[in-house]
Amino acid sequence: MQERVLKTLEFDKIKSQLVAYASSSLGKWKAEELVPSTNYEEVVRLQEETDEAAKVFRMRGNIPLGGIHDIRPHVKRSTIGGMLSPVELNQIASTVHASRQMKRFIDEFHEEEEAPILSELTERMTVLAEVEEEIKMAIDEQGFVLDSASETLRTLRHQLRRNESRVREKLESMIRSSNATKMLSDTIITIRNDRFVIPVKQEYKGNYGGIIHDQSASGQTLFIEPQAVVTLNNELQAIRVKEQQEIDRILTQLTALVSGYAEELLEIVAVLAEIDFMFTKAKYGHRIKGTKPAINNTGKITLFKARHPLIEADQVVANDVALGDTYSTIVITGPNTGGKTVTLKTVGLCTLMAQAGLQIPALDGSEMSVFHAVFADIGDEQSIEQSLSTFSSHMVNIVKILEEVDDSSLVLFDELGAGTDPQEGAALAISILDEVNKRGARVIATTHYPELKAYGYNREGVMNASVEFDIETLSPTYKLLIGVPGRSNAFEISKRLGLSEHVIETARSHVSDESNKIENMIASLESSRKSAEEEYKEAQDLLKQADMLHRDLQKQVMEYYEKKESLEEKAKKEAAEILENAKKEAETVIADLRKMQLEKRAEIKEHELIDARKRLNDATPDIPVKRKETTAKTHHVFHSGDEVKVLTFGQKGQLLEKISDKEWQVQIGIMKMKVKEKDLEFVKAAKVVETKPLATIKGKDYHVSLELDLRGERFENAIARVEKYVDDSLLAGYPRVSIIHGKGTGALRTGVQEYLKNHRAVKSIRFGEAGEGGSGVTVVEFK
Repeated sequence: MQERVLKTLEFDKIKSQLVAYASSSLGKWKAEELVPSTNYEEVVRLQEETDEAAKVFRMRGNIPLGGIHDIRPHVKRSTIGGMLSPVELNQIASTVHASRQMKRFIDEFHEEEEAPILSELTERMTVLAEVEEEIKMAIDEQGFVLDSASETLRTLRHQLRRNESRVREKLESMIRSSNATKMLSDTIITIRNDRFVIPVKQEYKGNYGGIIHDQSASGQTLFIEPQAVVTLNNELQAIRVKEQQEIDRILTQLTALVSGYAEELLEIVAVLAEIDFMFTKAKYGHRIKGTKPAINNTGKITLFKARHPLIEADQVVANDVALGDTYSTIVITGPNTGGKTVTLKTVGLCTLMAQAGLQIPALDGSEMSVFHAVFADIGDEQSIEQSLSTFSSHMVNIVKILEEVDDSSLVLFDELGAGTDPQEGAALAISILDEVNKRGARVIATTHYPELKAYGYNREGVMNASVEFDIETLSPTYKLLIGVPGRSNAFEISKRLGLSEHVIETARSHVSDESNKIENMIASLESSRKSAEEEYKEAQDLLKQADMLHRDLQKQVMEYYEKKESLEEKAKKEAAEILENAKKEAETVIADLRKMQLEKRAEIKEHELIDARKRLNDATPDIPVKRKETTAKTHHVFHSGDEVKVLTFGQKGQLLEKISDKEWQVQIGIMKMKVKEKDLEFVKAAKVVETKPLATIKGKDYHVSLELDLRGERFENAIARVEKYVDDSLLAGYPRVSIIHGKGTGALRTGVQEYLKNHRAVKSIRFGEAGEGGSGVTVVEFK
């Protein structure tokens, strides 16, 4: 991508906003170096990376990205013999700790949700717990080498503190003496050149002897190391030298440790930089309410409610833009300050953002193409230094564009042909558009020349567009109207601003009839478009309501059948228990009778038989029988088209066709179902003038095969065919059918069987037997 185009479309401002969301200097560096890619596979991968990071950010929110430093210079210096400072070593330990935190975080997330890209990145990082532990045992978070770093350092530090105490005690005895207040400027102990001294007045310097290390600005105070503590200070200084030598030894040892893991540390830095940048893009996408666009390399752009990302959310107007499908060029006409340039920049900037792996400020379902080059000629290009006018500067840019443009380019022209004679400028604009079109590029051009309004109608693959202008408020709405060229609105604006009617009418007379016809046609198009948009919105609302109603009805029907099955199951269970108890009681009675017969060895008396019969009658379950209400109505002979009431639902419907002697197919609203004739109540007969019922379309003569062959079908088409075939088979009254889907990968077989399992009319499904086709065939039995 040309640097000039990136600046023209303000991609540098996008990067400036992006940098603010980076958690480390590594993430900021990658954001600053970001450029759009022109490789299709790379753009797809970048978008997938951002989308995965956005999913993690959306589900977890807090990402452990703290403590990451750019330790690459430290690692490099360790490998060439340099000694790292405590602060540098501390940064290395902090980065290693951050890598362990990130690895654990991604592993835990990946156990619950898919995160393949991040998991693959963290797999590349080696856990260097040993390096982190060694450094943290020797150096604290402030970069101070701890006493625990070595036993020698601990001993030296102990000696150092003991000797410091002795020096302080000696000096404190001096400043507490009776003459101290007279001879000292202040009764304090201070340090000069790493040695303990006291502030002595100039005139009393001989009283203490020793070494003068410094004096005050006025020269009245001398900082003297008394002779009595010179030896102690010398000993202290010697210990300090040994301490520093031991610290250097510890730092050298730790540096060697780092050098041994240089390769692993550099890989950790590279991975953390990548992860930080992924989440930087995800956070920025969240801020602009961006979405992941579908990516293609066919030159097709589809944007739903796209917004310019650099305009405040409460001011920006969202627009739909489509390019590269049925037409490859959009010509936006109309007056200035209407928002044409903003639309141009929105498309260009969304293209650059998509190719850079960023989410775009548009609704889900938007689609962007990968272009090998994006060209833009936007804004006032006047150059005083080069003595070029606005027109000349535009032409210089256009010449460069025409030298490089091809069928994988996106070209954005702002005010094409402006800055010169209108007639010649319009002619040049048409010629330039023709040339770019011929090369196969995707083009969006803005112009205020009326001649280009007809361009979109006379050229194949070109679409007119305009930015809506509200005559009532005398201001643009910034809404893009595809298919409608722009109007000048000069007369209407002048009229509303108070220009007298006769002046306007005189002006109209100077406009050609052809121009008036064009303006009237455009006005009519705008009116028709508004009306169509309103009707479309109403239709969408009705569709949503109908869809909700359909879902509710389906839910109620499913609940009904579930409840019905539950009650039937319960009734069967209760009936079985009653019968089981009756059987037991009957067996007991029979056993008693046999016992009586054996004991008495004579005929059983009548009263004993009566008593036994009574016990058997009592054992018989008393199942209440629901009696139908007898009415004076005669039995009605139903016909297709009759309006009936389905007693089991309490809903009215229309008979479609008779399935069997006892069942009808009934249409209730948008639902079709089988209902027993005894559950139907006649309401009124079919109308004389009636539409053909389904029975006349698919009656007995309608042939439905007992097999459906889906081999070679695409998944979506196959499921649609199965749905229709099941309906036809049910109407034909088949108890069993076969669906041939083949073996293959099993995807089609699984999809077909999932659909059949959820169909309420399907009783059971099974694979075919050996002679029926085996697992390549599914046999369906209907209820």
